[in-house]
Amino acid sequence: MSESAATSPVKSFAERLARGVVVFDGAMGTMLYQRGVFVNRCFDELNLSNAALVSAIHAEYVEAGADVIETNTFGAHRMKLAPHGFDAHVAKINRRGAEIAREAAGVRALVAGSVGPLGKPLEPVGSVARADAVAVYREQAEGLVEGGVDLFVLETMPSLANALAALEGVRAAAGERPVIVSLTFNDEGTTFYGERPEDLVAALEKEGVAVIGANCSQGPAPMLETVTRMAAAAHVAKIAAMPNAGSPTMVDGRYVYLCTPEYMASFSRRFLAAGVSVVGGCCGTTPAHIKNLVRSVRMVQPAREVRVELPPARVKEQQPLVPREEKSPLGRHIGRKFVVSVELDPPRGADPSRILDRAQYCKENEIDAINVADGPRASARMSAQSLCLLFQTKVGIDTILHYTCRDRNLLGIQSDLLGAHALGLRNVLAITGDPPKLGDYPDATAVYDVDSIGLIRILSNLNRGCDLAGNPIGPPLAIHIGCGADPSKPDMEREVRRLEQKVAAGAEYVMTQPVYDPKTVERFLAMIAHLKIPVLIGILPLYSHKNAEFLHNEVPGMVIPEDIRERMRVAGSGEEAQLVGVRIAQEALLAAREQAAGAYIMPPFNKVELAVRVVEALR
Repeated sequence: MSESAATSPVKSFAERLARGVVVFDGAMGTMLYQRGVFVNRCFDELNLSNAALVSAIHAEYVEAGADVIETNTFGAHRMKLAPHGFDAHVAKINRRGAEIAREAAGVRALVAGSVGPLGKPLEPVGSVARADAVAVYREQAEGLVEGGVDLFVLETMPSLANALAALEGVRAAAGERPVIVSLTFNDEGTTFYGERPEDLVAALEKEGVAVIGANCSQGPAPMLETVTRMAAAAHVAKIAAMPNAGSPTMVDGRYVYLCTPEYMASFSRRFLAAGVSVVGGCCGTTPAHIKNLVRSVRMVQPAREVRVELPPARVKEQQPLVPREEKSPLGRHIGRKFVVSVELDPPRGADPSRILDRAQYCKENEIDAINVADGPRASARMSAQSLCLLFQTKVGIDTILHYTCRDRNLLGIQSDLLGAHALGLRNVLAITGDPPKLGDYPDATAVYDVDSIGLIRILSNLNRGCDLAGNPIGPPLAIHIGCGADPSKPDMEREVRRLEQKVAAGAEYVMTQPVYDPKTVERFLAMIAHLKIPVLIGILPLYSHKNAEFLHNEVPGMVIPEDIRERMRVAGSGEEAQLVGVRIAQEALLAAREQAAGAYIMPPFNKVELAVRVVEALR
């Protein structure tokens, strides 16, 4: 999950990677070239002669939101510095390069020591002995360690031989610092020595490399195929993708990369879906590219994870939990019948009449509950809490209140939840929430004092009669605590670990993102069977092909298989498309009925008649 520049410092790369997708910076050479540094200059030497220029570029990437910035040391080893006459200054150039990046990063980003290729082939293809290559890399790494790097990136490696020599040399100096190995591939999907991505992953995993990737040479589209192959071959290693901004074109005597920031960012979702955990940019990418990349990643993984623990001395004051069946109608029904909830988005204005009519229609058609989104897609709407109260008092139907961590601090969260309980709202779905940058107010401040796991802990405390600090609040609350999950996540092991943490924190039921493939549901439920928790499978009836493409490409957490999108494309638009969308949803519902405790239907544009038509398949 990519973090904003204002978040607390991260102590290690391993910790940052465990939280989710890590965003690296973009090109250094491209930026220096744009600022008038000629290509025949030694870019690495600028660490000594023009540190201010290098520092300014680092700062731009930090401001763009990069989690990791790379030192200006790509060619700062003896073999690349010698032609410029700087081979005697290897240690000084690397040490200073690390120091400059360290100062620019502050506590807002980690610093990776950039280590590039030798520029000459190793024996037996070339004349460079492996032992000499290892020594060259060790010398460079020692300078970077002295300057204070957090990790190393061995990048643009043209061959496995070069990569392994660099790995040995860097590890000799790196201590416990993580090392990423990234190779470069041609448009045929192999290194320039004909090595395949799958074979390289296997070889580097044997060496214990935790992150393996591709950078340079390829633009986003061809690199997607390369990293997809790498991810399929990986067993334990994470995958990194750092493409060029397309291919360079000569314009008015200067090389220009024409791949736009928006185009590059559009590939981030595809990279993540392919199994990539580290993203960034290489030649031609700028802070503008990285800023768009960060925003795109946040759309998929919006917020940082925060762990909030109770003071141990206060735990004894907690009271017994109210049984589930005494909490709400949903609590009584779940596990005893196949329950159905329909989601309705709050109106943008203050008039609730139309949405109340839709809730009434749901009740008349025997829907068990209405769940209300909390500022969906970071938009300003009527509060979900107010609308839930209107549904329960004016329509008489049970509700599930979505509650996000985005807009409230720890004090506000607890106040809201106490008030909601006093008003009779019992079912709460704890979610982290889309970041403001996703919606209409990108400059709004996100709070995120806790993530969904921390929120569940707060709810669980309230259910035991104490606040987060352990202070008694009187009788225990009877909140029926729900949580979210995404059965289509590329990294399902991590998703299951997150769900295990949610259940351990106190979650009592799960509501999933929309799923269209019954096999995905079956696999997910099998992976979480040990949790013994009721699951409501998310179902979203598609409205049109355009709607399907938008949801797949633009909405966080939405994955619509290609065959489903093709069915919608063939259906065209209008009534026929809606019929096909309902039919697809019914197929998913019938599959879910055999495996899950219920369904959670999300009709597009609040069209509840589509939801009711989907539910008719159960009758």
